[in-house]
Amino acid sequence: MSDARILFGFHAVLSRMRQHVTSIEEILIDRDRIDARMKDLLNLAENANVRVMQVDKSRLDGLAGMNGRHQGVLARVIDTPIPYKDIHDILESELTEPPFFLVLDGVEDPHNLGACLRVADAMGVHAVIAPKDRAVGLNATVRKVASGAAETVPFIAVTNLARTLRELKDAGVFVVGTALDAPNGMDAPASLLNTKLDGPIAIVLGAEGDGIRRLTAETCDALVTIPMFGSVESLNVSVASGICLYEARRQRSLKTV
Repeated sequence: MSDARILFGFHAVLSRMRQHVTSIEEILIDRDRIDARMKDLLNLAENANVRVMQVDKSRLDGLAGMNGRHQGVLARVIDTPIPYKDIHDILESELTEPPFFLVLDGVEDPHNLGACLRVADAMGVHAVIAPKDRAVGLNATVRKVASGAAETVPFIAVTNLARTLRELKDAGVFVVGTALDAPNGMDAPASLLNTKLDGPIAIVLGAEGDGIRRLTAETCDALVTIPMFGSVESLNVSVASGICLYEARRQRSLKTV
């Protein structure tokens, strides 16, 4: 067996089959799960000439890990070449619209990162950027929650986030951070709904609970806050990213009309 990694869950495995079927070494399924969803997957695998093995659920549990909700399906895959290695690859590529980035400052929950990738894919983000340290990477849980988006949205892990943001600014990208309060010396956050987001932009969201770090906030061109109309005071980072990215996409769509 070659050096392979594990994908689990229907969305992640089906997405890999549709996009990079040749990278799948084999699919393992729960021999006791026989339903319409599994039959559809087996038909796709047969048509694509992908090897399928029926195994006990306990074996899938062991391969997926303690927190891996595999749904009875798991695949061994070989990583495909990454089309973009850094932000310059994307900035220098033939984009059909102004650059559009989501930056995550220290998100450690794999479920949140997976959900953010899924939203980023839905809103047409060109890449998700995150620091290498004190943040979750693209593990199996992230890929499952992302429902295929981890295979379509470039994920760029950087050594120095503040430096990367400055490089984006030098390239003409407007960097907008989300925060409730601004560090001393910075203007108070404006409303997201009153902020121009239709040009080259990077939207920065912070970690669960702590928000973006002080240095990150100071590097941003502007800070915004999401208007809240109910009783809750804060939002999960993946929910906040969905709101911010949708507003940016809405403005970009209006600009092209």
